[in-house]
Amino acid sequence: MSSKKIVFSFLSIAIVVLAFIFAIKPAISTVAKKIHIIAPVPVNSISGAPGKDGPALVVKIDDTPPAHPQIGLESADVIYIEQVEGGLTRLAAVFSSTIPQRIGPVRSARISDIDLLAQYGHVAFAYSGAQTKMRPIINAANFQDLGGQNQSSAIYTTDPGRTPPVAMVLRADLLMQETVERSMQIAQSKSMGWTFGSAPDSGTVIASVKMRWPANSYVATWSINEKRWLLSTPSGPDMSQTGEQLGADTLVIQNVSITPSIFHDKVGGITPFSATVGSGTGYILRDGKYFPALWNRSTLDSGTQWSSPDGTRINFAPGHIWIALTDTAPTFTLKSEATPSPSTK
Repeated sequence: MSSKKIVFSFLSIAIVVLAFIFAIKPAISTVAKKIHIIAPVPVNSISGAPGKDGPALVVKIDDTPPAHPQIGLESADVIYIEQVEGGLTRLAAVFSSTIPQRIGPVRSARISDIDLLAQYGHVAFAYSGAQTKMRPIINAANFQDLGGQNQSSAIYTTDPGRTPPVAMVLRADLLMQETVERSMQIAQSKSMGWTFGSAPDSGTVIASVKMRWPANSYVATWSINEKRWLLSTPSGPDMSQTGEQLGADTLVIQNVSITPSIFHDKVGGITPFSATVGSGTGYILRDGKYFPALWNRSTLDSGTQWSSPDGTRINFAPGHIWIALTDTAPTFTLKSEATPSPSTK
């Protein structure tokens, strides 16, 4: 074959290859776009729901009737219900995937918070204040103390529509901006010991559960439409300031030992201590069922693991988590015992 024929053959092949590439380029572009669309969505390690892992902020929230409706709690990844003086409750709300602009009403820290929050690492801790003799314990704890006593009134604001002591509202956006500007090393959200996935095949179908403390209670009712537990207090549905009813995809009832501490409030009420390190019993509620469970947290720094009595892990449902720390047995209402609503009669 002559050199001219060889050159001509190569040119012909090159033209065919180029034509093929230009012909399939739109298809390659379309496939690439589709691949981009179905790329994995970031999942928050605390809640198991779509959302980034970010710096963890914990805020203490008043839970008395005048504090309702509370602000920003619909964005929390985890909310703990803690017993305080007089048998009342207070909340510790953990935020990381989404931190709203405003959170409140903010109240003071309690001794139970020290052990409870240690499992999250060096979090940003926001609260209105604490007893003088608790200050050394707070100073020694492994969290970034961002209490109101050290911050400006632009960050810990006063809501003119509320009456003290339930009028303090945190500008969480400004507080977290300060942690960045001051190069504070705030712990990122991480796996907390519980796991996410399908529910066990067992479980008891219920319509609702009532959780009690000496001077407060919550009722959680399973919503078939919303696929979550909707919360109510003795005053009615537990609404946020935005008008959304607060609720949980996974509701945890953690039986803990609650004993008197050496601390007390300004009128002499003894501050209870809820022990969250160790092991115990409880219940995992998800998908309209409850599952008897065991919890284990061996050290301050370790997360809390949940399993069935036979040792099998009980997965949480991805989404909002509420954890009730209590020493009183809950009352379950079986679905067959529930009073039908007018629309279902």
